[in-house]
Amino acid sequence: MDNRTNMIAGWVLAAAIAALGLWIATGGYFRSERPAKMGYVVEGVEAEVDSDAPAAEKPAAFYLSSADPQKGADVFKKCGVCHSDQKGGPNQIGPQLWGVVGRPVGSEAGFAYSDAIKAHGGPWTFDELFQWLKSPKAYAPGTKMTFAGLSNPQDRANVIAYLNAQSDSPKPLPTTPAEAPAVAAGTDADAKAGNNSVGEGAKKQPVVAAGEASPR
Repeated sequence: MDNRTNMIAGWVLAAAIAALGLWIATGGYFRSERPAKMGYVVEGVEAEVDSDAPAAEKPAAFYLSSADPQKGADVFKKCGVCHSDQKGGPNQIGPQLWGVVGRPVGSEAGFAYSDAIKAHGGPWTFDELFQWLKSPKAYAPGTKMTFAGLSNPQDRANVIAYLNAQSDSPKPLPTTPAEAPAVAAGTDADAKAGNNSVGEGAKKQPVVAAGEASPR
């Protein structure tokens, strides 16, 4: 009786071991890798937007229209280590910046500009200063200026507004562009004649907003 029981137990154990081995073998063989892109693309369904992604930067005029010179004075403290903003102030590590808005690039008397700046030409417009302050090295490769730049566009606009005020003749800052009317008005002749030449198709055309004002 004991031998028969032991034999049955042995067969059960052997069957269990065989089943376990088969499960391990088939699991390894049929194992699927995680796809690089999950699921299928469903037309008409928008992809999830990364809320942490930085917003696209707008033109300088957008930020200058709401620029605050007082806040710009605080931002300028970073610049004041190398530049004077006072009328008649001396050149320091960098050129003095009184009246810099509208001044020709690389034109301050007595300052040794880099070849990159001397070759640039043109005046320091709002747009040019906006790009320069973002990254001097990207604006003028080879410049001696070591300042990394101001990544925040509103900080740049504020400091430009402040520098603009440090002048005998400040330039008018850009204002927010006005939007175009939703539907163009018809002529008086059309109105009197009852001419409905603007059809449904024309009314459904998208309205084109006015472009950003340029301080150039």
